[in-house]
Amino acid sequence: MQIVLFLWAVLLLAYSLTLVFFSNFNMGNAIVWLLTAVTWVYAVWHRRIHAWMHGTLPGRVAMVVLAAGTLFTVAMLVFVSVSGYTAPPTGQEKVLIVLGAGLRRDQPSRLLRCRLDKAYAYAAAHPDVLVVTTGGQGRDELVPEGQAMRDYLIEKGLDPARVLAETKSTSTEENFAFARELLRQNGVACDGPIIYVTNAFHCYRGGQYARMAGFDQAHALPAAIPLSSIPPCYLREVLAILYYWVFRSSESGVMHGFVGLLSLNKRFFYR
Repeated sequence: MQIVLFLWAVLLLAYSLTLVFFSNFNMGNAIVWLLTAVTWVYAVWHRRIHAWMHGTLPGRVAMVVLAAGTLFTVAMLVFVSVSGYTAPPTGQEKVLIVLGAGLRRDQPSRLLRCRLDKAYAYAAAHPDVLVVTTGGQGRDELVPEGQAMRDYLIEKGLDPARVLAETKSTSTEENFAFARELLRQNGVACDGPIIYVTNAFHCYRGGQYARMAGFDQAHALPAAIPLSSIPPCYLREVLAILYYWVFRSSESGVMHGFVGLLSLNKRFFYR
């Protein structure tokens, strides 16, 4: 048992180190690091912890709380995993909105490239669709996300006239609100069905914020995700959904003051 625990702890530590060196700090990474620390504590002192949890009243209470929390987290992870596929495109949409996910200097991150490649494939197959890229400029980014995303799609072959760039937003909620305003300024009707492209784990909140912005017929086009990003992104999204259920808007609640300070390149909680 102890050997298995230590092997698992070593694997988690190795994965955590890859996040340190190859990923920007964000809430998802912090959760993985915390789980790694807890695993190491349990691996070293598991006999004492086991005796306390089974031999004392506070320990038994802690064990029940831990079990309930684990089951709830698993249920939320299942919800996050399947919710991105509940509102697929109909093929009748004329607008496609790509949600931002951070740059590395002036180039899309791996997560963002997955979204852009999915958007490009759909736009190439549907030549009547207008594409809107969204995202402002973070402190560690050389250009606004929306502009870098537009450049990426044009380099892949989309007609520049088909791609509009929204370059001011700092959250998913603002992605949709500012994209709607941009479409209005360009004379594009916003009362019909639209598609939004993001990674599958992010589709549920994306749909909620789309409707909040006035897109009543929003359909999700989920993109792939790098394997190394799955644990931090999905764990972070569980917290983000809970936050949304409580506060409804990224413009309210205790985390609002952290927007723009921490996260995947620049956002703490809302990507």
